[in-house]
Amino acid sequence: MTPLKTEAFAALRRTLDCYHPLGDQSWAALQTACNYRELRRHELLCRAGETPTSFSFVYRGLFRAFVLDEKGNEYNKAFFEEGRFPGAMTALLRGEPSRVTLEALEAAVVIDISFASFRRLLHRHHDLALFQIHYLEHHWLLDKDAREIELVQEEAAERYLRFLRDFPALAGRLPLYHIASHLGITPTQLSRIRKKIEGTQPM
Repeated sequence: MTPLKTEAFAALRRTLDCYHPLGDQSWAALQTACNYRELRRHELLCRAGETPTSFSFVYRGLFRAFVLDEKGNEYNKAFFEEGRFPGAMTALLRGEPSRVTLEALEAAVVIDISFASFRRLLHRHHDLALFQIHYLEHHWLLDKDAREIELVQEEAAERYLRFLRDFPALAGRLPLYHIASHLGITPTQLSRIRKKIEGTQPM
């Protein structure tokens, strides 16, 4: 392995252990389902309309998951920074074409994980199954539930302030138009919100 590839796999192991400790046998088995990859900015992990076969672990870089409406407007569903596992999970589970596109917003280093192999390993390795349960509970259930409530109940300015509180590092890495799309508002609306907030800050 190259030094960067070794670092990426070590980071994957540490991330897995943060959710649930993985035994050496399970870790060795999982590595056989993995493929190291480097991506350029704007390169895609998954394209809408294609049937995916893997999800990924982000060692370096930042990704967005977005969909297009009937008018061709983009809507950013989620962002995935280092330590996250982007993937078109609904399409993977159903074995159907993806409705979302996953795009690298920065040059990135990822480890692709074969979904079919991963699913087989879940039945053989209890510790790997527990990792998946804890990760899904945190990122796909709790986060998704909170976001759906925010979109319905909170004003745009409240959603922006919450985004800054919850994702301070991302706020500095993302162009404003991507943040606006994620919040369900236009860039012009976000610009007005930012100016209003800055105008209320104490000198």
